[in-house]
Amino acid sequence: MKVAIVDDELDMRKSISQWLSLSGFETETFESARAALAKVGPGYPGVVLSDIRMPEIDGMMFLKRLMHHDSALPVILITGHGDVPMAVEAMRIGAFDFLEKPFDPDRMTEIVQKACNVRETALKNRAIRSELSGGTAAVSNLVGASAAMQALRDEILDVGQADGHVLIEGETGTGKSLVARALHAVGARASRPLVQVFCGQHDEDSLMARLFGGADGLAVDNPPAMQEARGGTLLLEDIQLMPAAVQTRLGAYISDPAQEAMPRILSVCGQTVDGAPCDQALTADLFHRLAGLKLTLPALRNRGDDILMLFAEFSKSFGEEYGTEAPQLTAQEAAQFLQAPWPGNVRQLMNVAERAVLQARRGGGSITSLLISDNEAVAVPLTQEGKPLKKHVEAFERMLIDNTLRRHNGAVAKVMDELCLPRRTLNEKMAKYGLVRSDYT
Repeated sequence: MKVAIVDDELDMRKSISQWLSLSGFETETFESARAALAKVGPGYPGVVLSDIRMPEIDGMMFLKRLMHHDSALPVILITGHGDVPMAVEAMRIGAFDFLEKPFDPDRMTEIVQKACNVRETALKNRAIRSELSGGTAAVSNLVGASAAMQALRDEILDVGQADGHVLIEGETGTGKSLVARALHAVGARASRPLVQVFCGQHDEDSLMARLFGGADGLAVDNPPAMQEARGGTLLLEDIQLMPAAVQTRLGAYISDPAQEAMPRILSVCGQTVDGAPCDQALTADLFHRLAGLKLTLPALRNRGDDILMLFAEFSKSFGEEYGTEAPQLTAQEAAQFLQAPWPGNVRQLMNVAERAVLQARRGGGSITSLLISDNEAVAVPLTQEGKPLKKHVEAFERMLIDNTLRRHNGAVAKVMDELCLPRRTLNEKMAKYGLVRSDYT
């Protein structure tokens, strides 16, 4: 962690830098806030120690600009005796702490060390969040730029780093198993085993044996899952189908203080036969033990433009698999995709994308017909209502630019020619829709 020292007085900069260097910190000094702003930006690997009274850009304005670029950056302000009210206001804005002149050097070292510890933790968390958002971790299939998906990725990080049992709920096809694996991947138990048990594939006796072992303490074909997952993670799929006797045994096992290296239990709760919620499918005791932490996954129909983004991803992947060009949605088809009920969620969308690719390979056809066929079972008609025209236009525009960038591997000049857009307009629209050229090269 670095310490950026900002003060217009040379002697003060030198003395602070010398003291902190002797205390083991790496320092860099700046004579003005403007000079510091050219170097200290988002993701700066350290903290800022700044005087509050400086010419041109004072400490308060400097703080506001730093908070605008990176609100998690610790900023410590140095104040004069009469500036304490100003320093209190700075704390409200987001300053980490302040030092009143003349200050105790040891006190300064203590505050800087605390700020560096906070900054290091924040940057580590940000790196993990970036990995999740970039799709390079176990959640690579959790694609989406909607607010719902961004919130879900943040929740995966936060819940993953906790250690309590987790209940994962959501409609069929929303990616509950993917989320469970992501929770394991970002947690402290990532290097330990992840054992998956499908509760719906066993009757009462075989599930009891699979989890806890047979009469001799071992299951017939495998070691008991509880033993296999010791110190790691146990993923229970379709927990709502677990027989009552097994639920009772599981609740007793979890509450037994004699059990060592208890696995973390991630429970995936799907739809029950009678449509009852998970808290009614499980005994009250087991539900509250397994649902200390809970994630509810968003339905695809509530994820907005993610629908078009996912269709493009799936179509491209299936197109490569089947050796054909991925089909492109028309404006009308895009509008209908955004308004469809998607009862099968992401799994249904993937199936539609695969059938669309196969249809295109045979010579084309109506993608809308595939979608209507999929939704006839739930008797929910597709309509052209319910969303402002501007939203339809923006969604289609984003999809069109995205598809064209993919087809030309990020070659902006070719995209400009095909879409008849000047460079400035294309750049503005790419920035508006969060499209980055490097993602396509």
